[in-house]
Amino acid sequence: MTNATLPGDPPGGRRAIAVWSIGVAVYFVAVIFRTSLGVAGLDAADRFHVNASALSTFSILQLLVYAGMQIPVGLLVDRLGTKKVLSIGAVLFTAGQLGFAFSPSYGTALASRALLGCGDAMTFISVLRLGTRWFPARRGPLVAQLAGLVGMAGNLVSTLVLARLLHGIGWTPAFAGSALAGVIVLVLTLFFLKDHPEGHEPEPFPHQGAAYVRRQIAASWREPGTRLGLWVHFTTQFPAMVFLLLWGLPFLVQAQGLSRATAGELLTLVVLSNMVVGLVYGQIVARHHAARLPLALCTVGATALMWAATLAYPGDHAPMWLLLVLCTVLGACGPASMLGFDFARPANPPERQGTASGITNMGGFVASMTTLFAIGVLLDATGDDYTVAFSAVFVLQALGVTQILRLRGRAARRERERLVASRVETVHVPAA
Repeated sequence: MTNATLPGDPPGGRRAIAVWSIGVAVYFVAVIFRTSLGVAGLDAADRFHVNASALSTFSILQLLVYAGMQIPVGLLVDRLGTKKVLSIGAVLFTAGQLGFAFSPSYGTALASRALLGCGDAMTFISVLRLGTRWFPARRGPLVAQLAGLVGMAGNLVSTLVLARLLHGIGWTPAFAGSALAGVIVLVLTLFFLKDHPEGHEPEPFPHQGAAYVRRQIAASWREPGTRLGLWVHFTTQFPAMVFLLLWGLPFLVQAQGLSRATAGELLTLVVLSNMVVGLVYGQIVARHHAARLPLALCTVGATALMWAATLAYPGDHAPMWLLLVLCTVLGACGPASMLGFDFARPANPPERQGTASGITNMGGFVASMTTLFAIGVLLDATGDDYTVAFSAVFVLQALGVTQILRLRGRAARRERERLVASRVETVHVPAA
């Protein structure tokens, strides 16, 4: 794989970093709001007087909206540009977080999380598009992993800061106060973010209503790389997402007998591990493109192995060293899910990047939503047997790996064909 800059590549540089950082800041705040329920799950159950299934509905609805919005958001990004979509997203997720702070009932709280999920859905695809518009293509894998790393930093803020605020100043002040961050990033976006550098405006692309939408989706889906990216994202992301978003804290406290403080430290370990592994994966893939699939499959295998060891441990509680290893391995799930975009990105031209990224990003969130629901139902059905409930992880992993192995050959052949074609075009580009 050549590291040469392709004709028409954005220049990158300090200006690119500054503009991209604004977009990433919006995503950072969205992740804080998205994962805020993960540290407030037990408090939410007490506040709204709900059981495990009803509690899981908060996250399921949020992820259902998120997943359902991915293709529409991809189309919007392709059509309207990053700035407009990020601005709309910031308004929606801030309103959702503020509504959640003041919700007097379970129903209004559900509506607030749905609104939050809608705004959150508009952030990551926009940030990926911003990266492709401002940085050279060869920087794509590293830029994407860095975006994911910043998102996990948002998760860290939820775990360390919001959790303390929640137990220090109470539900309403903590959630309402955090909503101010949404206002700040909205102002930054409106005044300082630009869709692309000067001289790198995208070519006009005709938009013809429903026909355009169908063409964009169909063309993206026909690419094996897009479908492979979806299944890589599906298979790798959800174990950590489910753990951090809702069920990790109850599992560690109720099933493993840990204090909330110790459980919070283990959740923090997942986030820190994610940040370190993200940097490593980004550097590896930037230098060795063929490492994408082995990294993804190894992450799935390691995750399955550690969950099996933890759930099957013969004692009443798994030892601390095993929980530490489990949480460290779960930290690799986020970076591995980012590899899905590295399959979809080269499979699609610039005018379809948003749509293809939206399709890919649906994978992990559909898997997370399914698993959240399954765990909640199984916990209620088995009297809070976490061993049975968390076994749902293995079912979805098996499905995902089957699809990855089925698509990998076709995606690799198609990518080689595109690479050869791009080299031929580069050779024939006339000198300026």
